[in-house]
Amino acid sequence: MISKPDLRTPLSIANNESSTPAEHFQNQVLRPVLKLQNDLYLRLFSSYASRQIPAFSSLTTEQKHHLIEKSLQKDTVLKNTLIGVSIGMLTEQELESYISDSKTFNKRIIAMVTERIKSQVK
Repeated sequence: MISKPDLRTPLSIANNESSTPAEHFQNQVLRPVLKLQNDLYLRLFSSYASRQIPAFSSLTTEQKHHLIEKSLQKDTVLKNTLIGVSIGMLTEQELESYISDSKTFNKRIIAMVTERIKSQVK
C-alpha cells in the first residue's frame, strides 16, 4: 500500500543548523503536501469565488489578489476547509508534530496557500 509521504514530491529545500523545528516541519512536510494538493486548493477557491464573488473573473489581477487574501483571512469555513485538505495528508507522527503547534502551522498553511492561489490566478 502506498503511504501518504510516498505520494509527495520531495523538495530540495535545505535546512540549516539555525532552522527551527517549525521551519523544518514546514519545509519537509507542509510544502510537499501543499504541492501535492495544489489542484484541490485551486478548485476549492474557484468554487468559493464563483459562489461568493460572482464577478470575480472580470476583476483585475490586483483586485483578485486582494480578494484572495481577504477571503483567506476572513472566511473561517474556507480557511478551515483548506487547512483540513492539508492536514488530511499528514501521517500520524506528522499530525502529532502539527498538533503540538497547530496555531502556528495553520497560519503558515494559510499564508502558503494564499501565495499559491495568487500566483496561479490571473
